[in-house]
Amino acid sequence: MTLRLPRAMIEEMIAHARDDLPNEACGVILGKDGRAVELRRARNAEASPYRYSIHPEDLFHFHKEVEERDLEFMVIYHSHVASEAYPSPTDVRLAQWHGTDPPTDMYPGAYYVLVSLADREKPVVRAYRIQGGQVSEEQLETE
Repeated sequence: MTLRLPRAMIEEMIAHARDDLPNEACGVILGKDGRAVELRRARNAEASPYRYSIHPEDLFHFHKEVEERDLEFMVIYHSHVASEAYPSPTDVRLAQWHGTDPPTDMYPGAYYVLVSLADREKPVVRAYRIQGGQVSEEQLETE
């Protein structure tokens, strides 16, 4: 499957990743009917260059907005400050509800987008699905 995002949203994710250095950045893109509607930056509750967790207060507001506006969590994004744009084992674990066996997806149908700043001059942005603990790269196109 192909994820289509406006060029401005991809640029905003890269800008967010740079703004939050030296820590990982994180946020969401809300969508409707398969189209990206709005990008929302979040605070990284971990405040860490090695992992991310969307701040619970931000997550609460995103869920409220999704319900009130009949939207969906289309993309969960975060950055890697020094490694490739590929989900780490921790990223895969965080995409599942804690303690479920078999793994149960936290956001079924959502894409996970990673922004790598390993090369600060040429950030890499890639999209994945993480389903049942398995990672598959998806095509990312700009509109």
